[in-house]
Amino acid sequence: MKKTLKILPIGGLGEIGMNLMVVQYGSEAIVVDCGIMFSDHHLPGIDLIVPDFSYLLEPQINFSAIVLTHGHEDHIGAVPFLLRERNVPIYGSRFTLALVKEKLREHELLRDAELELVKDGDQVTIGPFRIEFVRMSHSIADAMGLAIETPEGTIFHTGDFKIDPKPADGRTTDLERIGVLGKKGVLLLLSDSTNVDVPGTSLSESSVRQDLEKLIGDAPGWVIVACFASHIPRLKQVTEIALASDKKVLLAGRSMIQNVGIGRELGYLRFPDDLLIDISDVGRLPRDRVVIVATGTQGEPRSALARMAIDQHKELKVLPGDRVVLSSRFIPGNERAIFSIVNHMYRRGAEVFTNRGSDIHVSGHAYREDLKTMLKTVRPQYFVPVHGEFRHLVEHVKLAHETGMPKERAFLLEDGMGVTFSGGVAKRLPPLDLRRSVLDGRELGDIGSAVLRDRRQLAETGMVVVVAILDAHSGELVRGPELFARGVAFEEVAEDLMAEAKEVVRDTLEDFGPEARTENVAVQEEIRLALRRFFKNALDRKPVVIPIVLEV
Repeated sequence: MKKTLKILPIGGLGEIGMNLMVVQYGSEAIVVDCGIMFSDHHLPGIDLIVPDFSYLLEPQINFSAIVLTHGHEDHIGAVPFLLRERNVPIYGSRFTLALVKEKLREHELLRDAELELVKDGDQVTIGPFRIEFVRMSHSIADAMGLAIETPEGTIFHTGDFKIDPKPADGRTTDLERIGVLGKKGVLLLLSDSTNVDVPGTSLSESSVRQDLEKLIGDAPGWVIVACFASHIPRLKQVTEIALASDKKVLLAGRSMIQNVGIGRELGYLRFPDDLLIDISDVGRLPRDRVVIVATGTQGEPRSALARMAIDQHKELKVLPGDRVVLSSRFIPGNERAIFSIVNHMYRRGAEVFTNRGSDIHVSGHAYREDLKTMLKTVRPQYFVPVHGEFRHLVEHVKLAHETGMPKERAFLLEDGMGVTFSGGVAKRLPPLDLRRSVLDGRELGDIGSAVLRDRRQLAETGMVVVVAILDAHSGELVRGPELFARGVAFEEVAEDLMAEAKEVVRDTLEDFGPEARTENVAVQEEIRLALRRFFKNALDRKPVVIPIVLEV
């Protein structure tokens, strides 16, 4: 039977996140990226969503490597879960592999992992594939595109990219090399679609420096800069500005501390040791000499930024005259949580700056004209847009048609929809029935098993429902707390136990303070955690706790 080349997206097409692309020739297969997608309100209690690996684990598939374009969570977050199923080599750049190492260490998989370091321009052979790693500019260090030479022709996968002539880290997209590949002939282009609906050309990362310098340099109090912990080019600019302004930097957030440490170790961030201060030292410095770099840009309720906003951070108190700089994009769906933080920061008396009205953030993804440039530079025979919601993919196909791509050669695919190539002819494949896995803690399973696990936990540990009614304006407790328990404790101890549990809830509300009590999500989460700790100490088990905080 004649071998064919197959392209099969398992994740990342029709959604933002969970990127995983299978490239297969005959029975030999590799995957490009292996990411997660964060859950939302449609899946309460679920932490992460992970691609369906079942196709790769079929006995007739010789799956032999994971090849990574860069280190964002939606491209590397699922690597530990796939490695549990099949321990294959992982290829990636220095910064990408440094982030992967931390993940594998957390999952106790690092010792047996085979990590293959590659640099710009390197070429490696994996089975029937010869892969060249091409320098790309993005909002993270060491992003790469992939030129995958196959017996049917060359595939060029852009990864996430932008065309930035003046990047803060000096890392430009290598259009010259991409042009050479295009002249040699590219069978298929797989291109980032995130910003296809944004007209014009991408703004340079360097363009944020002027406004950041002004906001940091002349601040009368603290400057709290919130950005993604992986955004090394942005962190480079912030630390350079702080150093030039004779200010000290405090890192707030575990991932921020980790990624800055990796950036310094690899030489991407260079500054003297005494630029960084410990949280215990922040009170000893004048407020106008402190820059706090924090995570929590998307309104995460337990982040350092969120706790500062509602005045619940033990060491960091925001005061009038402080500045909060949200140097990131508002990811769709997170606007309400983000603006809640903004409102609370205003209540603290802080000035708040976002990318709406200030040049303090630019995207790491190519705009429409840059995507057109990529299409014209590569000049592929076939095109498949990747990395985007369905609307992005549709618009990117239209853009390809505008550049002269015949309609029958631009494929609009979603997860599970594959294409084969044989003798230069492409054919669609019947779609796969994909069953995504969900993650709760470190337990992975499909959504059905998650429901069964919840039922099992209810049977084993019982359930407690807490109802507290607060005044919507003052935050004072109007009624309750009332506790309703099922299957938690024997009748003879239940009454005393519930009385103590009520006091735990009252103490938790008291610790929050009146204003912070109006932040429902944060209050409910603290009540849930406090009661689970209480029942663990009292009964040596953790019942399901459902807090309901109502406002009147």
